[in-house]
Amino acid sequence: MSRLTLKILLLSCLSIPGIQGYAQDSTALQNAALKVIPPVWDLASCLQYAKTNNIQVRSLILNKKSAVEDQLQAKSAVLPNLYGSASQSFNHYNVTQTTGSNAINTSGSYGLNSSWTLYKGGYLKTDIKQKELSVQSAGLSVLETENDITLQITQAYLNILVDKESIVYNQDLVKTSEAQLGQSRNRFKVGAAAQKEVVQFEAQLATDNYNLTASQNAERQDKITLKQLLQLPESREFDIVKPDTIIGNQNIPDLATVQQYALQNRPEVKNAELGIRISDLNLSKAKSGFLPSLTLGAGIGSNYANDPNYNVFKQINNNFNQQAGLTLSVPIFTNRINKTNVAKARIDLEQSRLTLENTRTTLALTTEKALITAENSKNQLVAATEQLKYNTEIYRIANQELKIGAANIVDFYQQRNLYIQAMQAYIQAKYNALLAAKIYEFYLGTPIKL
Repeated sequence: MSRLTLKILLLSCLSIPGIQGYAQDSTALQNAALKVIPPVWDLASCLQYAKTNNIQVRSLILNKKSAVEDQLQAKSAVLPNLYGSASQSFNHYNVTQTTGSNAINTSGSYGLNSSWTLYKGGYLKTDIKQKELSVQSAGLSVLETENDITLQITQAYLNILVDKESIVYNQDLVKTSEAQLGQSRNRFKVGAAAQKEVVQFEAQLATDNYNLTASQNAERQDKITLKQLLQLPESREFDIVKPDTIIGNQNIPDLATVQQYALQNRPEVKNAELGIRISDLNLSKAKSGFLPSLTLGAGIGSNYANDPNYNVFKQINNNFNQQAGLTLSVPIFTNRINKTNVAKARIDLEQSRLTLENTRTTLALTTEKALITAENSKNQLVAATEQLKYNTEIYRIANQELKIGAANIVDFYQQRNLYIQAMQAYIQAKYNALLAAKIYEFYLGTPIKL
């Protein structure tokens, strides 16, 4: 760059009376706009909505954006910087030595300075690699949380389905109790039944109504739980779709296949592996503190002071200066700072290796536990189905005997309670088997669908 060009660049700064910087965040939350939210949701809609609107997921997405900014800054650190400086002074004197009267003196200095780190022991390039891995790690953290939210939403969704089936069969019990109470009252009117029997049926109806109310309240509470996971307002109308069929008796993959896939593909394992690489790069950065650094610096500038013999532009031209130089910094004694940094980086690396080992062990045990749960739930469903089948038949026979007056009221209530218990066990076993199978297959990379 010629001397004339540098002067023109410097003088152009003088024509600007003030320089103001404005920092504006160009990223805005995409969920600020009003959303059209349906009143009835299926599981797929819940999972998709949560990935975009759940607070934990959104927070981790912002963490990833922050990691990207750190990466961009690391890449920019290898480039030279450029700073402009300007100062303007005004001095007032009541009496000057030359004129004997008051006067105002002005002076100013202006310059451009730049520095460029040529060598820093490999720190800058290593920092870029580390920041790139940190961005990948932040993305894997998002996937980890999405997986956790997926399981939580699936659990909450199936809890509501259990509540809905409980409401249906409790409503049926209420209708049956109302019919039995009506029949008992008719028999009492004609003297074919005692008042005690009528009271017993009234107590039965009250119990059934209580159980119905309890199942309805459970549905409301479980809906709130699901809405919290989705970050939906409490007052918003909300319900879920009940699938036409629920298949809980499914084939279960073998443990070796699931564990092998999970250990190779799950984001928590990949994140732990990245943690080791990040810690290793951090150790390299710490070691670079023992190496010298070389920086190139350069600058141009000029100044002036009011002088009746010289105008401002002439002074600036005469005082225009340029300077450049190299700075070599060699660490000789750093109060053990570098040695401590290296030692702590080694400790952090060992911690990362332990984290990976613990993550692998935990995941292997988790998948084995999921397999045991899936197999037990499947067997419980088979047993509950058989139990319900026989208790339903016995309860049907007891109802027929009660209608013709051939049943003992105590025996009838005993069979009825057994039927209720069998129905409750079957409903719970059916959804437990479905949930356990879906969770186990989820570790194999199979999306959860009903």
